[in-house]
Amino acid sequence: MYFSHRRQPRLLPWSGPGGKPCYLIGDGDGPVSRLADEMEATQLGMGAALLGHARAMLDDRQVSDGELRFLVERLIEALRDLLRIAESRGAGQSVPEDPE
Repeated sequence: MYFSHRRQPRLLPWSGPGGKPCYLIGDGDGPVSRLADEMEATQLGMGAALLGHARAMLDDRQVSDGELRFLVERLIEALRDLLRIAESRGAGQSVPEDPE
């Protein structure tokens, strides 16, 4: 009797050509899977650091509009990364694509 041990494809934390999602099909123990794990850990760490930076900037009353705009752009990127990681790990429904 044949049993398939194939897991669901894993959404990788980077995009392919044209911004299309990349998936890994396999057992999850290979070099691409380890690279994806490392990248996700880096993205989560950067998001946490950005959150602390955002709090400090909002407490500073002398921050310019340009600085706040830059901060919001980075927060959007970090949130997009976090949602992709959540989707990859199976947390709920598929995340809608970025309209841009």
